[in-house]
Amino acid sequence: MVWLEVETKVRINNVSKLREKIKKIAKLEKKESRSDDYFALHRKFRRHGYPKKAFRIRHKPNKHEINFKKRLYKYWDDYIVVKKEYEFETKNPDEFLALMFDLGFVQWIKKFKTSESYTHKKDKRIIIEINKVRHLGYFMEIEYLCKQNEMKKAKKKIRDVLKELEIKKEDVDNVGYTKRLWDKGIKDKKHWVD
Repeated sequence: MVWLEVETKVRINNVSKLREKIKKIAKLEKKESRSDDYFALHRKFRRHGYPKKAFRIRHKPNKHEINFKKRLYKYWDDYIVVKKEYEFETKNPDEFLALMFDLGFVQWIKKFKTSESYTHKKDKRIIIEINKVRHLGYFMEIEYLCKQNEMKKAKKKIRDVLKELEIKKEDVDNVGYTKRLWDKGIKDKKHWVD
């Protein structure tokens, strides 16, 4: 099944203060470190410098998650972005990567982050994460995975959480992590940032 990922991202200045607010409305589920490799079409196949399409492989114990997101700009607003999310798992991504390399994809960016994941006490489908992304700093993400007919409800729930946490509109910053890394100069390098 294909899900819509409805989410917002906030840059965090005071992690301790925000964490205390989150703990009042949500329960800590897990802490984990994530290593993500991003692949995009080789520069010679792109019309623009920053790739419009890419996929991610997230390394987990004994498996790998392959993920692709399609941005649904028509549903975006000042607070929330919506993407169609495709994801599957494999124990060995080598055959898939061989196909992608043959189609012109190359290793593009590597992202490391540590995450604290919380579920909202009133709605377990609301996931709140505090992420520390190497080279970028701290961010909070509020995410709601839903079907197409639940999107309005998901957006309302995210706005409600923003109010609960006293997040102002100017604190919302939905620029993607790969775009931020790209803007810092990590572009198509043979040796990824580690």
